[in-house]
Amino acid sequence: MRRLSTLGEKRFYTYMLASGPNGTLYTGHTDDLAHRIRAHREKRIPGFTATYDVTKLVWFEGHEDRSNAFRRERQIKEWRRAWKIRLIQEENPQWRDLYEELNDLLSF
Repeated sequence: MRRLSTLGEKRFYTYMLASGPNGTLYTGHTDDLAHRIRAHREKRIPGFTATYDVTKLVWFEGHEDRSNAFRRERQIKEWRRAWKIRLIQEENPQWRDLYEELNDLLSF
């Protein structure tokens, strides 16, 4: 992930979930990444991710404030699918589910 060395200092996140490699994608933002991803995984958030089983955290980045995280989410949602896939593959070419290693990644 880009900017991992500073993620521990950040409080807001933009993230992408996938149903699997090159699968259905979802982009969101939050101030509590671990809690939000757990909610998606447990399907406690009704809607798109629960309906299409989009639960694997494949990309995220930290931001200093909510407005930047929100702005980045909106920017990525406007992108073509190929651009989103390229962003994921640049940082996570195996499309690993980063949720399991989230605590380690955030504690830099």
